[in-house]
Amino acid sequence: MQVLDPFEIVLFGGTGDLAMRKLIPALYHRFMAGQFDARAHILSVASSAISREDYIARAAEQCRAHLDGMEFNEARWLEFATCLDYQQADATRLEDYRALKARIADRDAQVRVWFLSMSPTFYTTMGAHMATAGVVTPQARVVLEKPLGTDRLSAARINEEIGKSFTEAQIYRIDHYLGKEPVQNLLALRFGNALFEPLWRRGRIRHVQITVGEQLGVEGRAKFYDATGALRDMVQNHMLQLLCIMAMEPPANSDADTVRDEKLKVLRALRPINADNVELKTVRGQYRAGTIDGKKVVGYADEPGVPAGSSTETFVAIKAEIDNWRWAGVPFYLRTGKRLQQQMAEIAITFDDVPLSIFPNRTQDSPNQLVIRLQPDESVTLTIMAKAPGDAMRLRPVSLALDLAESFKERPLSAYERLLMDVVKGNLTLFMRRDELDTAWSWIDPIRAGWAHAGNAPKTYAAGSWGPAASTAMIGRDGYAWRDET
Repeated sequence: MQVLDPFEIVLFGGTGDLAMRKLIPALYHRFMAGQFDARAHILSVASSAISREDYIARAAEQCRAHLDGMEFNEARWLEFATCLDYQQADATRLEDYRALKARIADRDAQVRVWFLSMSPTFYTTMGAHMATAGVVTPQARVVLEKPLGTDRLSAARINEEIGKSFTEAQIYRIDHYLGKEPVQNLLALRFGNALFEPLWRRGRIRHVQITVGEQLGVEGRAKFYDATGALRDMVQNHMLQLLCIMAMEPPANSDADTVRDEKLKVLRALRPINADNVELKTVRGQYRAGTIDGKKVVGYADEPGVPAGSSTETFVAIKAEIDNWRWAGVPFYLRTGKRLQQQMAEIAITFDDVPLSIFPNRTQDSPNQLVIRLQPDESVTLTIMAKAPGDAMRLRPVSLALDLAESFKERPLSAYERLLMDVVKGNLTLFMRRDELDTAWSWIDPIRAGWAHAGNAPKTYAAGSWGPAASTAMIGRDGYAWRDET
């Protein structure tokens, strides 16, 4: 663990949900681990007219609520609280940035992280004010939360405005999925072991499924979600990043730009989906009333704050294809949705079967499969064929399972713990570069345009199911089934 020199984090939206549930607890954990000390300065900025003492009390209350009882230590919290500070400011007022500059001027030589924990709709205004007020120092970095823009053009506008103040090397476009421990293990699995590389290609892999399922509905975020939808909220960032890590070529080294160069190649190789093939290659759905874990829930249209007649998708399934030598002909099936049967995220790689079975009593066609589970548990499972007990040579599938939590007793870092410390250290590996973001939007925008051209409403599905029947039909046309439906 690298112990960090004194630094400063200016946290816009410091009283918001993300800051209180994720960011402050993450920083408290790293303080407890000894990665930084009380010389660090964490300045939360928000519009609330409260004192520093009130803010610290509120932060303590939230940390107690969101941390395990064994993780929160009152004495250590008091030490950590010496790092915390608060300033009332309006992110849209230039005068408040000038006041902020005067307050933090004595720390200009330190690494300073501007974390914009606010809606990206404010980013162009904030970028302009930061440039005018002159708050950006050579040691500054800025963290931008997703979704960055609503399409390619809006993302470009944000990047141009932020780019007036910060160089590309100072901009950290955060996707918390990339900070998750299992995603790090996917990198380790691929590039730290010689076992899989000869098999990681067409001719060895039959197809890949990437599923991110949520049991939750919109949970009071209807205004944001209805303007965003599953395609932009999940596919454009989280799922495409998982796809890139799964499909990228081995980088020459672990330098940030070397890794991101390889991810960019995958995005550029994605076969376009547009009005000509969108109905064949995609399914969009919207949940109706149903039952989750024995509890009845309302449909999306009846959620508080959802506009009448909304056609926003809460489910997306996509057949993605990568036109390069490694993956030509191997379909990647992406699926994500709200109010699904299970809260889970996994990547399932199905390998080709043996070319000829020499065993007459083989009970079924069951190819080898590697399943990388990201949540709720973190595990890697490899399914192989083995002989069943008895006098006959009868093969059955068995699983070799690695439970990562059981194998490693250390407490895993949360995504924001890793990512926040990477920003302070200046490590850009797990953050999207501008050309990555632009290319991702270039693939997503024609899908949305294709849906608009088709003019069809989303397929409905019962809450508590695995999505619309059309999703099953889409993968079924290729002779496959979703893992949970086999």
